[in-house]
Amino acid sequence: MRQFELSLMHRMRDLNPDRVEDALRVMGATRAELRAAHAQWTRMLHSPRAPKTLRPLLGRPAYEGTTAVGSLTCGVSRWALPSWPGLEFEVLYGPGGETWNQWFVRPGDPRMLSFAELAPWSCVVADVAASFPGAVHQEGQAPHHWAVDFGHGGAAYRARFVYGLCQRIDAVRPEDPAGKLR
Repeated sequence: MRQFELSLMHRMRDLNPDRVEDALRVMGATRAELRAAHAQWTRMLHSPRAPKTLRPLLGRPAYEGTTAVGSLTCGVSRWALPSWPGLEFEVLYGPGGETWNQWFVRPGDPRMLSFAELAPWSCVVADVAASFPGAVHQEGQAPHHWAVDFGHGGAAYRARFVYGLCQRIDAVRPEDPAGKLR
């Protein structure tokens, strides 16, 4: 599980390098170990012999079931990871077993948060969307990145996520009429 967590943190470093550095210290891990874990997972997942699901690599999930996506029934697996208590890493599988999405979720219903509670690594996409009516989902700028634009107190903000886990909140510049960050 440690190697998987490090491989996730490698991409999180794009948006929140300080938080990743703190986590590395807590784990007793080095940047070299972070890079090696990312390289190892990338090789494993892109290998011709790679398993269709993460289960053989991560072990038994905390939750396994199905969910409806439109008229399709998809598989869902979730794993609890030590670095993110209260959250689970979810993989959504298409009807043929292919991975459709993978990101952090809060088991059960999203948590309603105040603006002050929006802290990196403590909330997921669904929490922000549920907490701020009118929130608009945006694609991120890199693989596994996501964004949610929302308003609070008369100002516009963009919550930035990696694997569905909040990394930071940016104020949207008022001079940008499209409401988009560059």
